[in-house]
Amino acid sequence: MVNVFLPAAGRGRLIASVSFAALACSAPAFAQDAPVALDEIVVSATGTPTPAREVASSVTVVTAKDIEQQQRRTLPQALAAVPGLNIVQTGGPGGQTSVFMRGTNSNHVKVLIDGIEANDPSTPNRSFDFGSMLTDDIERIEVLRGPQSGLYGANALGGVISITTKRGDGPPKATARIEGGSHGTFNQSAGFGGGDDRFNYAFNVAHFRTDAIEVTPPNLVPPGRRINPNAFDNYSYSGRIGVALGDTLSLNWIGRYQDGQLRYTGDTGFPSRPSPYRSLQNYAQAFTRGEVIWDPLGGRFVNTFGVSYTHQDRATRTADGATGLLGLPNENLGERTKLDWRGNLEIAKGHNLLMGLQYERERLDTESLIASNGNKAAYLEYQGNLQDRYFLAANIRHDHDDSYGGHTTWRIAPAVIVPGTETKLKASYGTGFKAPTLSELFIDYRPGYNFHGNPNLKPEESRGWDIGFEQPLFDRRLQLGATWFQNDIENLIVTNATRDSYANIGKAKTKGVEAFAALEVSPQFRVRADYTFTLAKDEIARQELLRRPRHKASATATWTPTDRLTLSATLLYVGPWVDGNRDFSVARMRAKGATLVNLAAKYKATDKVTVFGRVDNLFDKRWENPVGFLVPGFSAFGGIKVAFGG
Repeated sequence: MVNVFLPAAGRGRLIASVSFAALACSAPAFAQDAPVALDEIVVSATGTPTPAREVASSVTVVTAKDIEQQQRRTLPQALAAVPGLNIVQTGGPGGQTSVFMRGTNSNHVKVLIDGIEANDPSTPNRSFDFGSMLTDDIERIEVLRGPQSGLYGANALGGVISITTKRGDGPPKATARIEGGSHGTFNQSAGFGGGDDRFNYAFNVAHFRTDAIEVTPPNLVPPGRRINPNAFDNYSYSGRIGVALGDTLSLNWIGRYQDGQLRYTGDTGFPSRPSPYRSLQNYAQAFTRGEVIWDPLGGRFVNTFGVSYTHQDRATRTADGATGLLGLPNENLGERTKLDWRGNLEIAKGHNLLMGLQYERERLDTESLIASNGNKAAYLEYQGNLQDRYFLAANIRHDHDDSYGGHTTWRIAPAVIVPGTETKLKASYGTGFKAPTLSELFIDYRPGYNFHGNPNLKPEESRGWDIGFEQPLFDRRLQLGATWFQNDIENLIVTNATRDSYANIGKAKTKGVEAFAALEVSPQFRVRADYTFTLAKDEIARQELLRRPRHKASATATWTPTDRLTLSATLLYVGPWVDGNRDFSVARMRAKGATLVNLAAKYKATDKVTVFGRVDNLFDKRWENPVGFLVPGFSAFGGIKVAFGG
């Protein structure tokens, strides 16, 4: 375990040596939420590395050590137990995956990969598909809940998920891993990295393959029709380089490329039934960012100049229900280019100003539409620490979109540590917005489908607050806490009454509570439990929103009986929710909940060789998430990891 405490006076110098987009902080082994280790570092809540005890926002941290101990190979697996999230994946690894945060829509979550916005401009609602991302090169994931547009701009009504990849450090070292198991799984990965104060580098390649995931419920298939499993094949390549040109100037480069293929069972006929033949989806995603970091005042004023580019290309070929022949590809291409400057100024001991300017341009290219749109933004944030007991973060941002004009958002988040009891009291209030997508503004399916975009759409808007406490007991061996939250969302973009365009007629309210307890029984044995209650309602129709379970609970236990052996167990309970059936011919129905149990073990045979194994869905729960798509049943995997050098 590595605990890092960063005094306020020293924060500027740390920022001088690392950038927000490329941060790779050390964190405690058990870091499922900020309160578990009050002295760990959190970045996403304020945009700068900040001790978690000073942060009022609700942040959950998943570290590389958590991912390795539980052997979570995909991003949806790594996020499954995070409080406040509901993960919906259509058919196991590679299937389209949506994340609902605190009851908001799946497109209300902004996703950053090393500071690069990953939300896809080519999707109708600009959401991010979590199903295509592997975890081999991830150093940490921060899940920041609540409206965050005051710092992050559009798409952050529900919150932000910030992913940081591994940074090279120390002597050159390499790792290689291979594993196999159920569902025709055969995975491999390799990494190489190292670095010092002047130069660091890290490169990773990973291959993930499954070819027999049963996802179609048998009761949906007509007698005599065959049932095909899903097959997923993914290659991911990533790299990052950092160079210090002197004491005041450094450069960073980050690159990522993902190339995958999913063979899946589509639907045919009306009312639809699972097709006897598999359709095909191919995707290619590229993300890159370059940075220049200028530190003229020895850490007192750190400037980061960055340029980012994303290219997300998806092509779907649907199988003919009678012949099985694949049709012509339906292609969607989304691009985003972003220029930004961020300055972090330490105005006095314990008091900082974060300021920034951004310009970005999105482009959408489909068979029926080619469109682009730009946005300019400026933001300012104050962050203060008074007597190491009273903390405040407050920000304001103005965005000006080429299509819909200006929009101002803000957030304030105070916290106090009560002397004597060391109780942390925290609260936050903020606003959020989501700009209309290019598809919602300009798509035109006429004359075939008589559907068109609406260039007069207004942004979706939200107001949200939360209030809570965190209580350490018994020298922090026991941690307790709870946070109450509420979000009010207006101008939701939905299909209009005549079903020929979009309109701002939706309104929703979400509220609930997130609670946790974490116990360190001994340095070798730790247990944590989380519970989330969420009530999400459509205020116009007076109905619960789809795919938002009221109850979610998880428990994780980690035991290290020897220095070489680590065991972990995770229990996840997701309660019933409201959903539609597979083709939504039944628009509302009650979906069953489920309890899943996963086990994992790893043994360090030598200093360089580790063997590992895991069991997912131990009790073979046949659960549909969403309705019409089975989660993988009982699954067993095993493999070996080898390290070189270092």
